[in-house]
Amino acid sequence: MKSTHKLVAAVLVALSLSMSAHAEQRPDHFQGKPAETLNAALANFSEYNEQLSALLAKRHLEPADMAKVHELTYTLENALHKIRSEFDGLAETLEEVHVASERLDAGTVKARGRRYLEMASQIVRQP
Repeated sequence: MKSTHKLVAAVLVALSLSMSAHAEQRPDHFQGKPAETLNAALANFSEYNEQLSALLAKRHLEPADMAKVHELTYTLENALHKIRSEFDGLAETLEEVHVASERLDAGTVKARGRRYLEMASQIVRQP
């Protein structure tokens, strides 16, 4: 039994050293700008897509450009995560409006319909 524990410990030490060496070869990682609200997510999405577009328009990408792309993707991923979760909520709210309309539940249609339009207006500006 002791030899099994020693073998497992040796394997874990080897994996730890291997992962540590691999991590040292990777570029530093970033948090990216947070996207606490849908408006913040959409603003970050727009701004950072513009920055990415400018980098991709270059004839050649230098290592510094690649590092900048790597950094930008963190903010874009945060924005997309928030947008996706808000869209899921938007779809759920619309479904509540849909079901309420089938049941002729005017109160729910109005209340949830207003909420749906509030959320939707953050994505597409209403006239």
